[in-house]
Amino acid sequence: MSARNSQANKAAARERLRAEREKQAKRDRTRRQVIVAGAVAAVLALAGGVGYLVVQANEPGYWEKAADAALVKPKNTEGEDGTTVVLGKAEAKKTLELYEDSRCPACADFEQKSGEQIRKDVDAGKYKLQYVGATFIDNAVKGEGSKNALSALGAALNVSPEAFLDFKAALYSKELHPEETVDSFAKDDYLLKVADTVPTLKGNAEFKKAVEDGTYDRWALEMSKAFNKSGVTGTPTLKMDGKKIETPDSPEALTAAIDKALQG
Repeated sequence: MSARNSQANKAAARERLRAEREKQAKRDRTRRQVIVAGAVAAVLALAGGVGYLVVQANEPGYWEKAADAALVKPKNTEGEDGTTVVLGKAEAKKTLELYEDSRCPACADFEQKSGEQIRKDVDAGKYKLQYVGATFIDNAVKGEGSKNALSALGAALNVSPEAFLDFKAALYSKELHPEETVDSFAKDDYLLKVADTVPTLKGNAEFKKAVEDGTYDRWALEMSKAFNKSGVTGTPTLKMDGKKIETPDSPEALTAAIDKALQG
């Protein structure tokens, strides 16, 4: 091989090597750009996600919004906010105050044992019944069932006092009352299932719409405030003439306790 050819070959090799190095450098630059772009996109996505979560965290929840909604008072209520619910014959001289939370297992037990006797007494005019609904279990074990059930009770009360008492009894029934930690009452479908056991509510389109629309949600919150202001700290609680009656564990014990309270 001549010296000239040898020099030409070496020059060609150097040129190929230079060209290959330039290609590799270009590939490296491209890869770095892709990595940087991906990192920037990830940071932006993370920032956007955090921003979204912050916005979501600051958004008022369903019941917070309900607190600012227009107040719709059910029929058969009294007082500025419609939170005075007194049922029974006007001529009955005394009133039994009953404080309950719909999710309360002790309330369910009390209602299953003595609810029917109270209903008979009220129908007979022995005394009137004042109902005060609570929602503290929603805070104690988390959930929305106490509030939602109280709102549905407002819808039943709007139908009639009888529908209210029948629906309340159904909510507390052994067959339909859930465990305290199971928030079944938070679901409208479940409340409507319970209502289907009450003749005056089954197929009642107005009642169904009120439950699904949350018509009495704000009222339920106002009723809950009335309970909180009452000074009562647990449910069920019974009072007459401002004096607490120890919760009886049978219809007979209830009658004895009520008769004593009526005399005093």
